Amino acid sequence: MANKDRNKRSVRKARAEERARVEAAQAASAGSQSGSSKAVAKTEKKAEKKPEKKSDKKPGLFRRFFNYLAEVRSELRRVTWPSKEELKSYSVAIIAMLIVFGVVIWLVDSGIVAALVGYTSLRG
Repeated sequence: MANKDRNKRSVRKARAEERARVEAAQAASAGSQSGSSKAVAKTEKKAEKKPEKKSDKKPGLFRRFFNYLAEVRSELRRVTWPSKEELKSYSVAIIAMLIVFGVVIWLVDSGIVAALVGYTSLRG
């Protein structure tokens, strides 16, 4: 059996178990629903009356800046840096491509200039 099929089967099994657990919890709460509906209504009213806390406000400019720097630092720790050999090979490949594209652009530019000079019979 392929790994993919095994994973699908285990996910389906986990979902079925979760559904069974939720249904059992709903069946258990259905028996005690008459007393619990009042408690739910009270907790909903309390949640609506809560004032905004000071911590819900947007942090200041400096705090946001320092949080940003902390996140950047943590991201840079996760980066997989290339080795020296890889860096050398990447650098050579980039320089070679720059030279190739530079020559191609020069040739296209020279061709366009030659076509314009031939068309207009002007020499600049």
